[in-house]
Amino acid sequence: MRPGMTVLARYSMGPAALAGAAIVASSPQTVLNGGIPATYAATGAAGVPLSFLVIMTVMAFLAVPYVAVGRHVPHGAPFYAQLARGGNPSWGLAGAAVTFIGYSALQASLYPLLGSTVAALVGSGSWWMWAIIAWLIVLLLGQYPGAVGARVLGVLLALEIAVVLLFILAGLTHPSPGAGTAAGAGLAFAPSSLVVAGATSTLLVYAAAAFAGTETALAYAEEATSYRAMAVGSAAAIGGGGLLYCLASWAYGAWVGFADLDGAARQPLTLLGEVYGSGIAELSTLLLVTSILAAQASFGAAIARNVFALAREGVLPVAWQKVSPGAKGGAPLGGTAVQAVTSAAVLTTMAVAGADPMATIFPWLSTIGAVCVLALLTATSWSAYTFFDKGLGGNESVFVRRVCPVAGGTFGVLALFFMAGSIGTLLGTEPGSPRPWLVAAVIGGGVLTAWIVGLRLRRARPDVYRGIGRGVPDGRTVLDPALEDVEV
Repeated sequence: MRPGMTVLARYSMGPAALAGAAIVASSPQTVLNGGIPATYAATGAAGVPLSFLVIMTVMAFLAVPYVAVGRHVPHGAPFYAQLARGGNPSWGLAGAAVTFIGYSALQASLYPLLGSTVAALVGSGSWWMWAIIAWLIVLLLGQYPGAVGARVLGVLLALEIAVVLLFILAGLTHPSPGAGTAAGAGLAFAPSSLVVAGATSTLLVYAAAAFAGTETALAYAEEATSYRAMAVGSAAAIGGGGLLYCLASWAYGAWVGFADLDGAARQPLTLLGEVYGSGIAELSTLLLVTSILAAQASFGAAIARNVFALAREGVLPVAWQKVSPGAKGGAPLGGTAVQAVTSAAVLTTMAVAGADPMATIFPWLSTIGAVCVLALLTATSWSAYTFFDKGLGGNESVFVRRVCPVAGGTFGVLALFFMAGSIGTLLGTEPGSPRPWLVAAVIGGGVLTAWIVGLRLRRARPDVYRGIGRGVPDGRTVLDPALEDVEV
């Protein structure tokens, strides 16, 4: 790439910062207080802990080729770049469209959740009023490089993980009668507890939704200190998140009672208050709010970096590649502004339409986002196979070049079929309703738009089209922002 090109704050984020940014996006407190009780209530099945282990394994197979290709294509828009390099530029544009739709939907879905939570907590204000305050905070955090945001969010993440661990300890040491640790483990991890008529696909889909965001570490590729930092950060996010959610769901099932899960709706906050006192319960409630806010900021950061990367390559308006200046700069200001405008438009539309924040907005947007992320990981697994088949890799083993892309791609396709069969349940629509097809229509519309843009670029701006996915700064010719103020 050309000397003087715009770059982010390079080499500023180590493995801990990258892992934190990814785990924050999946929001552990939201999974504990919302996802786990909702899964038990919806399925009445004891296999929720096992479902997290299954999905963690699937995510690992999907992540290996994704991270391996990321070593050779360190890009701020990883799905876009990898699909372009493994397939063709039009594939990359389709990946960019689905990424933008998915991450925007996931971020926007959290605004009504946060607004409703805070409104109920303080007993005043409408959900959209608190959502506007959250929007301003996310916009403010986007003005700083990823390393700064990681430090702020890292403190909150450490606190919320500590509370989740306290819940796990309380749940496993205060089981329901007949649900002792050994008996509970026998139910929670037995394969038969996962294969339940009418519940298996729902179990796996809910578990998969909890992992959305753990793949975002690669969006900070330009800011990572090394490839190893990205690999360790991604592995920690997927493995650490999976084990944490597995143990938390096991503790919840033991506390509620595996033999009486139908309609289970007890809140983890109740157990925390009973065992540790009201102070810890109140802290957990506060951390639920900050956890949602941190996840919004993390998705906002990923969106901003995707926008920045595409703008730098000329696919999006070049003005959108603007970054903060100076040795402590390098934050994607243009991308942050774009994601802020997008989320504001979604929020305004929802508020004006009077849509129910939790019964309509949250399930629809979060479902769209989860489908997009799973589809992207599946597609990049298959594109990784072709990437290495073209000889574009290094000395990766057969396991990385062949086994993981095929296994991950196959598992991903199966998971998408499971998800498709459970979308009605996730959305709360009536059996046989055609409304779930709107999810496919939204994603398909994005892909179609990207395909049309690709055709126009190939004809009108072939140089830009050929450069899709190749806009990676060369450290030998591009000045680091950290050296910008140094005089020689």
